[in-house]
Amino acid sequence: MVLTVILGFFAFLSCVIVLWQWNAARRFPLHQRPAAVDFFPGITILKPLKGVETSTAKCLRSWFNQAYDGPVQILFGVASENDPVCDVVRRLISEHPRMDARLVICDPTLGANAKVSTLMGLEKLAGHDLLVVSDADVLAPPDLLTHLAPPFQDLETGLVNCIYSLANPHTPAMHWEAVAINADFWSQVCQSRTLGPMDFALGAVMATTREWIHQIGGFHALKDHLADDYELGHLIHRQGGKIILSTIPVECWSSPMTWREVWIHQLRWAITIRHCKPLPYFFSILGTGSLWPLLWLATSPSLSVLSATAACLSIRITAAAALQQRLTRARPTAAFFWPVIIKDLLQSLLWSFSLFIDHVQWRGNLHHIEHGGKISRSFILGNAEEPIHHNPAL
Repeated sequence: MVLTVILGFFAFLSCVIVLWQWNAARRFPLHQRPAAVDFFPGITILKPLKGVETSTAKCLRSWFNQAYDGPVQILFGVASENDPVCDVVRRLISEHPRMDARLVICDPTLGANAKVSTLMGLEKLAGHDLLVVSDADVLAPPDLLTHLAPPFQDLETGLVNCIYSLANPHTPAMHWEAVAINADFWSQVCQSRTLGPMDFALGAVMATTREWIHQIGGFHALKDHLADDYELGHLIHRQGGKIILSTIPVECWSSPMTWREVWIHQLRWAITIRHCKPLPYFFSILGTGSLWPLLWLATSPSLSVLSATAACLSIRITAAAALQQRLTRARPTAAFFWPVIIKDLLQSLLWSFSLFIDHVQWRGNLHHIEHGGKISRSFILGNAEEPIHHNPAL
């Protein structure tokens, strides 16, 4: 009886949290553009790259095709001149001879985080004070730079970042990933903003200034952090800078992923969040909208509980469908319900595993994560005896 009451309360609470997230996201002015923009400072785009996927050329080309009235510089950074992405970048540069673009070979050993090592090398070559850091798989709308710049007219603005969507969930496993990103993640970010100012950043696209980077100690301050995007926003917030969430979303394009690949990706994400925000992450299980009603029904199979469970699941699925449609502007299919429920159940397993695991797979390496999200040791996958990084200070 006591267990039934507890599970019933958690089912009700999870439903309330789902509605809270839905309402917070509904109130956010997603996709809205200002009527007029007349602020066009010089922008340097920093693009750390590694490897090639089927959509790489299309995504990188979108940055060459920005409708921006100010000067733009694009710096592409790679760790090796033998990386196949170099051919893609050289071809794009030759196709856009008027663009100030350059391919830079960077030292990959400046820190445990190879991406940040690349950013440290690119920062020195930046020709403009407004810096935009973006992942390789991001497809940017043509007016993105036009709308990233204006918030920096306010000197208190420290960083502007973007909501992102998974644009091409082709495999069944990627539909799980799509629910996590296109429905849940961005609504959870909006929910967090109802509790206070943002104190973190989303890494798909981040705009900041050379002055703010200098104030936090340069990209060097991020070199051993797995979640460099979170830490960049957090450090700027601690220095008094405002973290702005842009109303212009971007798309992330991924190669087809198997269930194993999505599991590894989601587990890395979960472990990273746990280390960065341990208390909120611990209680995040309460918002898993399908888990608690199904557990309640399993322990107390009655008509009334069945009706309540059906109501909770209906709200969860309807909210997820509405959130995904608002972000992607694509209507979910009739079969959308099953990825939502499967995602919640798998996410519960991820949550459980992530509490006891302190290592992640990323970019072909195995990283051991310490408290606060720092990488203490790294090994090449398949060769656990060959360390590639050790941080003796941890």
